[in-house]
Amino acid sequence: MRALKALPALMRVGFVESLAYRAEMIVWVFATTMPLVMMVLWTAVAEAVPVVGGGGKAWGSTAFIAYFLCVFTVRQLISAWACWEMNYEVRQGTLAMRLLRPIHPILTYAVGNLAALPLRAGVTLPVVVLLLLTQAREHLTRDWRVWALFPFALFGGWLITFFANVAIGSLSLFMESSVKLMEVWLAAFFVFSGYLFPLDLFPDWLSAIARWLPFRYQIGLPVELMTGVHTLESALPLLLQQWAWAGALVVLALSVWSFGLRRFQAYGG
Repeated sequence: MRALKALPALMRVGFVESLAYRAEMIVWVFATTMPLVMMVLWTAVAEAVPVVGGGGKAWGSTAFIAYFLCVFTVRQLISAWACWEMNYEVRQGTLAMRLLRPIHPILTYAVGNLAALPLRAGVTLPVVVLLLLTQAREHLTRDWRVWALFPFALFGGWLITFFANVAIGSLSLFMESSVKLMEVWLAAFFVFSGYLFPLDLFPDWLSAIARWLPFRYQIGLPVELMTGVHTLESALPLLLQQWAWAGALVVLALSVWSFGLRRFQAYGG
């Protein structure tokens, strides 16, 4: 109850901080524009030669435009950076101050990350939505039931992203820095999430592997719902798998955090 009462205040503080560091936030937004670069590349390829994915699906230029605009949108809304915050605070010794607060530190990290999303959405979504509706509207799903599932898929993708950050960030309690491990996670995320190219374009054996990894459920599943790849019947089992991954990462992150705190010693300035 104490945490619930504090949530509005924490959200306001987080939003004000994101406004105070809006220049940094805009840099973060521009740092995630790779889907727009890939959109230009793949549309050029589609105009030159036929692109055929799994099941014989033909990818035209407008299909790539719709896909990568959806990827860019989802990427902005599932972003989290708790790993970098945790590593910084452990090195500086300021994590001790966060531990003294009457609210669980992971909750404060989560609220701080979520509070920045309105600013990210305000910067990017109007342009992206306009482009989607004018350039690639025919590739968006028309099933309102699938759109009803989309917020759950989006939040599930954020949970996976955030708690992967927490799990890897908590490793900084055992080593000097866990940022390099986060970079390894990000490299796998770029390849297997659908961030750089649709999973549909993978060879069958690699696509089968990618569909069982958590990365697909960070971006791939929400984008597939937006672009009408799934019906309600085929989307529900995938949504369950996504939330199973989210639950597993919650357990892993809390476990690593708990064990790490037992040996935490503040150091630095």
